[in-house]
Amino acid sequence: MRILCTGGAGYLGAVLVPMLLEHGHDIDVVDTFQHKMPSLLAHCHNTRLQIHNFDVRDWRRLRPLFIKSDIIIPLAALVGAPLCDRDTWAAETINAGTIKWICEGAEKEQTIIYPNTNSGYGTGGTKPCTEDSPINPLSLYARTKANAENAVLNHPQGISFRFATLFGCSPRMRLDLLVNDFTYRAVRDRALTLFEGSFRRNYLHVRDAASVFLFAIENAEEKKMFGEAFNVGLSSANLNKRELCQKIADHVPEFVYNEAPVGMDKDKRDYIVSNAKIQRLGYLPKHTLDDGIQELIKAFAMPLESGYRNT
Repeated sequence: MRILCTGGAGYLGAVLVPMLLEHGHDIDVVDTFQHKMPSLLAHCHNTRLQIHNFDVRDWRRLRPLFIKSDIIIPLAALVGAPLCDRDTWAAETINAGTIKWICEGAEKEQTIIYPNTNSGYGTGGTKPCTEDSPINPLSLYARTKANAENAVLNHPQGISFRFATLFGCSPRMRLDLLVNDFTYRAVRDRALTLFEGSFRRNYLHVRDAASVFLFAIENAEEKKMFGEAFNVGLSSANLNKRELCQKIADHVPEFVYNEAPVGMDKDKRDYIVSNAKIQRLGYLPKHTLDDGIQELIKAFAMPLESGYRNT
C-alpha cells in the first residue's frame, strides 16, 4: 500500500512510520519539523520512505501526494489545548480545515484513518463513555478534532480512533502529556503539586496507538470498520490524577505529591471510557501503564533538550 502520513515526524508519527515500513508499505511523510528533531533519521536509508518538508495547508504541494495514496493518515495537528489556544487560526485551519479538504478531495476508494481524541467527551459523569455518548468538547482543541471527525466519518472509507491520553517514549518525545509529565517530575523533582486530583482520564501507550492503525489497515473491510469511530485506550487505566501519582510512586518511592486546596486545572476533562467496541473486533493494547512508567524512568535518566512540550 502507498500511505500518506501527514505529521509523520511527530510524537505518534515517529513511532507509526517505522511500523508501517516494517510491514512493507511505501510512505510519504509530510511534516514541518518545527521542533527541529530529526525523529525519522534512522529510517532515511529505506527507499520506501519519502520525506517532504512543508506545511500541510499547502494544498498545491499536498495534492500530488494525496491523489496517489491508497491510505491517508492525517496526523498533522496542533495537539493539546494550550497550543491551540495560543494560535487559534492555525488550530482551525490545520486541525479541521485540512482534514475537510482531504475528505472532500479523496476518491471513494481511498481510506482515511483519523487520529481523534477522547477528550471530546468533556465531563462524562459516572457512566463509561461509549462511541454513542454525547460529544461535549471543552476546548478549542477538542472542538476542532470533533469537527474533523465528522468529515472523516462522512467519507465512504473513513475511520476515526478516539485515543486516550497517550504516554511512553518516542523519537519525538513529549513531556506535556500527563503520564510523561508526572513521571518526569517524579524522577527529576521528586515532588508534584496536584490540582483537582479527582479528575479522571483513560490512557494508551504510544506504541499501541500506532499499532491500531495497522490493525485497521489489515482488517477494516472484513470487520466493517468504515464509517465508524472507536475509543482506543487501556481498560485497566481509567484513573484519576491521584491514582496515577500513586502508580508512579510505586516505581519512584521518593516521589511525594500533594493536592493543592485551591487552584484549578485549565484542562477540565473528567470521564471514564469504554473501549469495548474496538476490543470486540479483536484489538487489545499490549503495553500497560506500568510498562510506560518504567521506560520513562529510564528515558529521564538521559538529558533532554528544549522543545519537548506542546505549549
